[in-house]
Amino acid sequence: MSGTRTPTRSVHVHREVRRAILGGVLRPGSRLSPLALAEQYGVSLGVVREALTRLGEQGLVLSQPQQGFQVLPLSREDLLDLTSVRLDLEPLALRRSVERGTVEWRSQLIAAHHVLERTPEHDLGPDASCVVNEEWAVAHRAFHLQLLAGCGSRRLVEIATTLRDAAEVYRRWSTPLASEPRDVAGEHRAILQAVVEDGDPELAASRLAHHIAHTTDVLIEHAN
Repeated sequence: MSGTRTPTRSVHVHREVRRAILGGVLRPGSRLSPLALAEQYGVSLGVVREALTRLGEQGLVLSQPQQGFQVLPLSREDLLDLTSVRLDLEPLALRRSVERGTVEWRSQLIAAHHVLERTPEHDLGPDASCVVNEEWAVAHRAFHLQLLAGCGSRRLVEIATTLRDAAEVYRRWSTPLASEPRDVAGEHRAILQAVVEDGDPELAASRLAHHIAHTTDVLIEHAN
């Protein structure tokens, strides 16, 4: 019995801690106490450590010997490195997807964009502040994952997805910093058009690269 309960509880803790990190409840660089989290969620230390280990694999949590767990700290150097690697891998995967993707892949991409386009990006937080709508975040991740899913390489998709998860913390924190309203929906439409209507792998890759780099540009601008 316990063997069937533990994975479910671990998934729940993973989901809730991830949501707290991306929602700003757990701030970048803050320490994570497995004992406190176990008490908060009513689970064992093993379940918490399993969830935190998974978050570490996704680049959202750091685990250091003798120091325990902490939320990914934000830094200019890490952001630039992360962006550089993403700009190498994600456009490559999309370029391959456009070249090799099937009709079924394109249909699923259109469907993923349909859901994203019709899901409000922002919601009101408890203090009436503007926050990212979690349903939109799920749809956004699904759309970007589907963009790469036609590339024909499971490893490439897995690596790119892990990097996107790590970059999500930065993306969330860039939202309130932008000096001008950002047409994220327009950027998504432009990428989709390059893929489906134009069938142009280079144009699609270029537009995805611009989309990725925008977050970095905003954060670097406000860090100076």
